[in-house]
Amino acid sequence: MSAAVQWLRSLVFVGQIYLMMAVMGIVFLPWALVSRHGALAACHMWCRWVRWTARWMVGLRTEVRGTPPTDDVVIAAKHQSFLDIILIFGAVPAGKFIMKRELMWAPVIGQYGLKIGCVPVDRGKRSQAIKQMVADVARGRQDPGQLIIYPQGTRIAPGVKAPYKVGTGVLYEELGQDCVPVATNVGVFWPRKGILRKPGLAVVEFLPRIEAGMARTDFMAQLEQEVETASDRLMREAGFDPDKVQGDR
Repeated sequence: MSAAVQWLRSLVFVGQIYLMMAVMGIVFLPWALVSRHGALAACHMWCRWVRWTARWMVGLRTEVRGTPPTDDVVIAAKHQSFLDIILIFGAVPAGKFIMKRELMWAPVIGQYGLKIGCVPVDRGKRSQAIKQMVADVARGRQDPGQLIIYPQGTRIAPGVKAPYKVGTGVLYEELGQDCVPVATNVGVFWPRKGILRKPGLAVVEFLPRIEAGMARTDFMAQLEQEVETASDRLMREAGFDPDKVQGDR
């Protein structure tokens, strides 16, 4: 298949998933507004739709490996593109995120984010969000579920090295919950920028959990080593050498 044809197929694929996001969001909205279960059901259905259409529209198969957690944990994941968000959230029963406060005002997305338990934070004030989340959990106000965070703070292209930020260690330490690391290779096929989606097998892998109670520095060192090692392995499995950075993917 020519690159031009794959790009056109990718364009149609990208357009329809956002169209379906709006359609499903509106259809489920009455249920979502009165029940967290309704909001989670809508989001999970959309994740399944994206995975199904990616397979036959652009030849991108997806796989979730390991054991997704079902209890209250912190999920610390490698973040390469929107696809790893979809795969991780779709695999756990009650995922939630720390989200930018301005998204609260976005039609449909904002309402769903709040209903599933996301914590809004002002840009550049993540430390305040961490303090607020810890306080909410202590008071029993925070919805139970799996808090999905990205230790590097943003999407990182395959092969690019970026530091792990201390906020993940603070949450792990203060919340007193186990942490489940997650590795991925999705950026090899679904880049953080652009339209082109490449055929292949995109994987997220839930790694063995790190139990609560470790010292922050020891935890951060173990988390980075496990996530980076496993992600490099998955990228090599996909035919990408993470030691040879090939530009901004």
